Amino acid sequence: MERVTGEEAKRIKREALGVGERVKHHARTATPLKGLIRTAGAQQRVYRFRFYPTPDQEAQLLQTFGACRWVYNEGLALRVKAWEQHRVSLGFAETCRALTGWKQVKKTAWLREVSAPVLQQSLRHLDAAFSRFFRGSAKYPKPKTKRRSRDAATYVRTAFRWVEDPERPGTASVSLAKQSAPLDVRWSRALPPGELTVKLTVMRDRAGRFFLSVLVEERVAALPEAFVAGTRAPKAVGLDLGLASLVTLDDGEKLAHPRLLKKYEKKLAGLQRELHRKRRGSKNREKVREKIARLYASIGDVRRDLLDQFTTRLVRENQVLVVEDLSIAGLMRPAVGKGRRRKARLNEAIRDAGWGELLKQLHYKCAWYGRTLVIVDKFFPSTRLCSACRTKGPRLDVSVREWTCAECGVVHDRDENAAVNLRDEGMRLYWLTAMRTPPGQAPPSVIRASELADHSLAA
Repeated sequence: MERVTGEEAKRIKREALGVGERVKHHARTATPLKGLIRTAGAQQRVYRFRFYPTPDQEAQLLQTFGACRWVYNEGLALRVKAWEQHRVSLGFAETCRALTGWKQVKKTAWLREVSAPVLQQSLRHLDAAFSRFFRGSAKYPKPKTKRRSRDAATYVRTAFRWVEDPERPGTASVSLAKQSAPLDVRWSRALPPGELTVKLTVMRDRAGRFFLSVLVEERVAALPEAFVAGTRAPKAVGLDLGLASLVTLDDGEKLAHPRLLKKYEKKLAGLQRELHRKRRGSKNREKVREKIARLYASIGDVRRDLLDQFTTRLVRENQVLVVEDLSIAGLMRPAVGKGRRRKARLNEAIRDAGWGELLKQLHYKCAWYGRTLVIVDKFFPSTRLCSACRTKGPRLDVSVREWTCAECGVVHDRDENAAVNLRDEGMRLYWLTAMRTPPGQAPPSVIRASELADHSLAA
């Protein structure tokens, strides 16, 4: 069955799907939309702050979260029905017109109590999810649930009031749509004064804490170039991610694995048993659930703060940072069959390490501050390659922490040797890219070995 288009598609949308035609402002002369005018060299940056809503604000926000979730699910169901039953494709504009019809129905008239731009942003998120699916970068969108999905609502520029405080530059009085009083925001740091606030996102985590994420358009100043002492060669550092030590640098420095889940596993196990004994739907069960959520939130805060301080120091001190291309999803494949208990413990250790968060921070910080992140191919033998004589040794078990080169007799620390090899290979790829870069132009912020045609010319 082929896709239906033209007048037949319009008729199906109007009669079978309840999507009204676009009749608004037909008598008005069409004018181009005014988009966001970005300053040259400016970047979008997110600042997150905690705020404490009043009881009325909290009730209104909870209603907004539920409405956004309902609109997302209803828009998803409408698009699925349109394609599976009628072979008609719907986009963001059609779902927005359907939203107007939902507000006029008595059963769903409560949607009028929520800001319209906020509900439209929920439909825009749905449209973005479909775009990622069609590009092949994500799975098919799924409905949101109250238990699994994050409570969040996005406010664009027409849905909030932002008044900067002249006495405290970088802070402001923030009032959301459908609310009269401003939010009690704890400004832990100052925003760039005078910069354009693009949009706000209000979130509530599982521990009941409310956060305000502010998307700001600003120009981030690049850091001064870091060179090796006495030379004009860029200073580089190789990072080997592991579990015995979270990160090992090529100079032998090691960042200890905090093992936060292991640290609190007894407390978590006790709370989980207590939760299991409580009757479902009772207030006591909800109290225990909040205790578990607060403990997990504390673990996540400590992990992010540790990685944030470490990655910031690395970016400030080095010009080139080299890591290995890790397939974290592949490493955390399900634990089944023989040795499943050991594999389950390994998956938990990888999850506790936060490798994905560390790599994500390196990506955007290098882009902000004018650094280069080199990602070496995952098949590069960094562990079993002797950094002294470049001889490739045999495969090593994970339990082997030191090994001796059979060719030159040098004793290597497994992780430190891997970090040195990653640094050398990363610098080879860096100079290979730098020679191809036009004069006067800086190398890209991210260099992937898999994207270079001759990356396999390893030394």
